[in-house]
Amino acid sequence: MRLHAAFPAAFCCAFLALISGPVFAQEAAEAVSAVTDAAAPATPAFDSGDTAWMLVSSLLVLMMTVPGLALFYGGLVKKDNVLATLMQSLAICAIVSMVWPIIGYTLAFTPGNGLIGSLDKAFLSGVTAQSATGTIPETVFIMFQMTFAIITTALLVGAVADRVKFTSLMVFTPLWVIIVYAPIAHWVWGEGGFLGGVGMPDYEGFLGMGKAVDFAGGAVVHVNSGVAGLVAAIIVGRSLRTSKDLSTSTNLTLSVIGAGLLWVGWFGFNAGSALTAGGSAGYAMLVTNTAAGTATTVWMVLELLHKGKVNVQGALSGLVAGLVAITPAAGFVDFTGSLIIGTLSALLCYVSVEYLKGWLGYDDSLDVFGLHGVGGIAGALLTGVLANPEIGGVAGALYGGETQLVAQALSILVVGAYSAVGTFVILAGIKATIGLRVDPRVEYHGLDLALHGETAVEYEREVRAKAGGAPATRNGKGKAA
Repeated sequence: MRLHAAFPAAFCCAFLALISGPVFAQEAAEAVSAVTDAAAPATPAFDSGDTAWMLVSSLLVLMMTVPGLALFYGGLVKKDNVLATLMQSLAICAIVSMVWPIIGYTLAFTPGNGLIGSLDKAFLSGVTAQSATGTIPETVFIMFQMTFAIITTALLVGAVADRVKFTSLMVFTPLWVIIVYAPIAHWVWGEGGFLGGVGMPDYEGFLGMGKAVDFAGGAVVHVNSGVAGLVAAIIVGRSLRTSKDLSTSTNLTLSVIGAGLLWVGWFGFNAGSALTAGGSAGYAMLVTNTAAGTATTVWMVLELLHKGKVNVQGALSGLVAGLVAITPAAGFVDFTGSLIIGTLSALLCYVSVEYLKGWLGYDDSLDVFGLHGVGGIAGALLTGVLANPEIGGVAGALYGGETQLVAQALSILVVGAYSAVGTFVILAGIKATIGLRVDPRVEYHGLDLALHGETAVEYEREVRAKAGGAPATRNGKGKAA
């Protein structure tokens, strides 16, 4: 295009130069350059610093799932479920990596209506190396958002990690990303979404109560995955447990390594959501670390007072609670706000993990709802209270934003309700067709060998014999009959 457009002018200028002498030759060259530049398409001015930071952030968030979450979850399950749990995270990462650029991204982040985006960028139609999102390439933004879709899906599966069929998970993953995750991401973060009102300066918010804010995924990631995990735990049913199988964590060393990777990766998660390598990212990183450290410390004190000792698994739970709760607030609260969020999230999640499951009778294997659901709700609500307009331009209730707390509460209710209904429909359909849960014998002896033909450890035959065989049925409470 550029060559064809410039050729006639270049030819004429060269001919005139030959007959008019060297003085005109310079003028001819300048004319050719001007015509060529005019014919060239405009190239967006990417900011190299922003682009570099977002490339790193995308890698950090991807690392949160594989290996971070995989190791964290893998260390918490029984020894004969370790490989199956690692494989769940790996498979979800692979499947969403295909589904997101094909259809997930366009549904979430292209202008459509208040409920869903358009199909204009299905299969990344029209996306080129020059396509821009703000000051970064759109391709980088697509990758960054894809890592969020990956970890959200992987998080919720932890609620049933020890009893879900792998083939069912492979069917569930793409359906859930398309039907549940992508619409919710559009409502909060997509242009024209009815909860976040992105790109609509005069929009008064859902029910006229203002725009909900969610800096890095309190509602989109944590409330969504927490509620979906709770629904999955209820539909799949309680774990099969016997007096000889206490289902204790098999290797907390793996979980500490995984949690450490999550902590580091969370800086890409939260600070990366600023989409720029500037002051907002720096402050988000600071308050994220503060909330995480505060929640871990408070959890340890609670365990010391309650149990007389501090458990490694408990400390890791406190860490996750703080990271989850600060996620929606990271770009809006000041340092003091992060201390408050870290403290309150530890208190609320501790009660949830220790007592809520017993009170309500559900079996959430890895406390997905207790940490991510409750922590996400707490963080979203506290954002509506503690948001400092000097940090992120949003005023919470303490700073005169009378309706911001209401807007946050509405977003939680809408996201939670839709996630619950959408997840229920998908799981009910799979349960009625190919089934959701493994056979009781498989669940009793472990998923690794039955589902994947491999084991992470060698077992003594005597140990298997002393176990007394596998129960064939479950009673109404999911225990051996």
